Amino acid sequence: MRTGGVLKLALLFSIVSFLVFFTIQLLDINIDFNLGKIFVRLDSSENESSKAPRYKCGVSKPCPEGHFSFKMASGAASVVGPKICFEDNILMSGVKNNVGRGINIALLNGRSGELIKTGIFDMWGGDVNNLITFLKTITDGTVVMIASFDDAATKLSDDAKKLIFELGSTSINSLGFRDNWIFVGGKGIKTKSPFEQHIKNNAETNKYEGWPEVLEMEGCIPARPE
Repeated sequence: MRTGGVLKLALLFSIVSFLVFFTIQLLDINIDFNLGKIFVRLDSSENESSKAPRYKCGVSKPCPEGHFSFKMASGAASVVGPKICFEDNILMSGVKNNVGRGINIALLNGRSGELIKTGIFDMWGGDVNNLITFLKTITDGTVVMIASFDDAATKLSDDAKKLIFELGSTSINSLGFRDNWIFVGGKGIKTKSPFEQHIKNNAETNKYEGWPEVLEMEGCIPARPE
């Protein structure tokens, strides 16, 4: 075989070897890239599965069928207003600009869970008769949610306390100046409500100067049967 033929054959062999090597490298890169994407997806799936589930209103556990989820908090001193959430809807809060000093009330349809109306009643400088008139409009089957802010007791009269007592409250008659109080009751219920918290304004135990700590409460309210 001539020398030129040998050189051509060697050159052809080198070219083929280079192409084979280059192809293998490309396959390795592509395999590594795809494996990287797989591991990223697996890691993302693990992170998603490890996240704690979120329930309506941020409650700690889901409510059973036929119940409404709620979460609420009283005001903090005279600075931060109360917050009322029902079925993942913020009904009243400082952000919504529909809360104020005194007693904050949200009324809901006990069957559908629809919001009927809200009200703010200043129990320091306001007129308690406005609260009494509001309470007398509540019809049977209505869910009543109440949260205090700053002072909810100074202007409270016996008539107003009686109307709230009839909604299922056990703390209303002992509510005092700058106490914190949250309550969920209803018109026409036959027993006292299990959803109520009350903390006294006490200089020795107050968290804030002149006010007790914020109260928080969550739970599941059974829907009223049709």
